[in-house]
Amino acid sequence: MTNTFKNYPFYIRLASILLCICLIIGLLYVGQHIIFPVLLALLFAILLRPVVNFFIKKLHFPKVLAISFSVLLALFFLTSVVLFVSWQIGDIANDWNKIKLNVNTHFHNIQHWIKQQFQISYSEQDKYLKQVTKKSMDNGGPSVGGTLSSFTDALMNVILIPIYTFLFLIYHDLFVDFLFKLFSKEHHKKLTDILVNVKQAIHSYLTGLLTEMGIVATLTTLGYMIVGVQYALLLGVITGILNLIPYVGITLAGLLSILATLSGSTDLSIIAGVLVVNVIVQFFDNNILVPMVVSSKVKINAFVSLVSIITGGAIGGVAGMFLAIPLIAVIKVVFDRIDFLEPWGFVMGDNLPKNNKVVKIKIPFWGKKTK
Repeated sequence: MTNTFKNYPFYIRLASILLCICLIIGLLYVGQHIIFPVLLALLFAILLRPVVNFFIKKLHFPKVLAISFSVLLALFFLTSVVLFVSWQIGDIANDWNKIKLNVNTHFHNIQHWIKQQFQISYSEQDKYLKQVTKKSMDNGGPSVGGTLSSFTDALMNVILIPIYTFLFLIYHDLFVDFLFKLFSKEHHKKLTDILVNVKQAIHSYLTGLLTEMGIVATLTTLGYMIVGVQYALLLGVITGILNLIPYVGITLAGLLSILATLSGSTDLSIIAGVLVVNVIVQFFDNNILVPMVVSSKVKINAFVSLVSIITGGAIGGVAGMFLAIPLIAVIKVVFDRIDFLEPWGFVMGDNLPKNNKVVKIKIPFWGKKTK
């Protein structure tokens, strides 16, 4: 079948691939509330698979007990992180009056600067701010129904994802046998290669990401403590968590840290310290941690990564952004092992040409040059 597909003209093959991509994106967008929890559970199942094997082979647990214990350990870890962040936010709530006073001070300073630079009075600024706020609330402001729906969806996902993870681990062999039954025996060797590399790539990426999260959170917390940021521990943990989303997460974490610093102190010099800490940590992260710790066997270039993260965010928000890189990694593993899709897998990689030789390509459909 692959040879038959390769015999089609290039534009037909290109149109077919683009159509498949559009159908997949449309399916993810329409069924995101069903598909995304399943995909997240699949990632957690791949991550927990070695833990389950440890309990079964080393500690001789029954399979069901080993899977149950592994899922409970993962839930305990995630619950601990959520409770810690909630506890820290509770401490911030106790300083609410101080935060409100600091925010008002910064707000009046900004109003004074605008008045001095642009000759806009305080009353005109307040009037414009009220108009913008009212327009934002009328057009896209949160509603009670939308908030309740979001809360219900989040609660359902919290319940369903552990159940899906448990079922993926229970029926692991069944799903693998199903995939082999879909293809003839002549393709089983290539299918085995794809499954092994997909599992290794995702497991390597997720374990490396968790290690990177811990190191970034620790370094950021220490840096903020040295600078004198009030909520250093909370902001460090949030930075580590947001860093799970490549490129975009660290930017959001930096902005959040600046806002929290402004609300916690009227001293603007601390902002410079926050920026310096973020730059140093990110330099260390990008040049040392990512190459050494997040050593996925599938290398995705920055352009494809950024486009996939933005696309995932547009489709499914934070969950879509987190799933973007693992899904692209799976797609690349498949493309690299199918002959007519191998060029697409190559362009998704980060292997730059080692020479500067210019290749001249003749485009036949421009027509002949007229005299």
